[in-house]
Amino acid sequence: MGKVAAKIKVMPDSPEIDLDALQERLESTLPEGAKINGVEREEVAFGLVALYPTVIVPDSAGGTETVEENFTEVDGVESVGVENVGRI
Repeated sequence: MGKVAAKIKVMPDSPEIDLDALQERLESTLPEGAKINGVEREEVAFGLVALYPTVIVPDSAGGTETVEENFTEVDGVESVGVENVGRI
């Protein structure tokens, strides 16, 4: 079995949010076998910065749906969307 890498866009619900704390909360919600392999940050508008974690999940996990659902439940997250997916 291989692995899947997905770059996920996570939009915080406020420009005042602590991005380091948000990143830690995202990492704590990962399902077993998944890990974050780097996080990029990009300013979107008016001081709002989006996080782009690259999440590695086992191919057997059936994709990134569980990760997306877990990220959506994190306090301080406005929206979650997959930007790019590929097998590694």
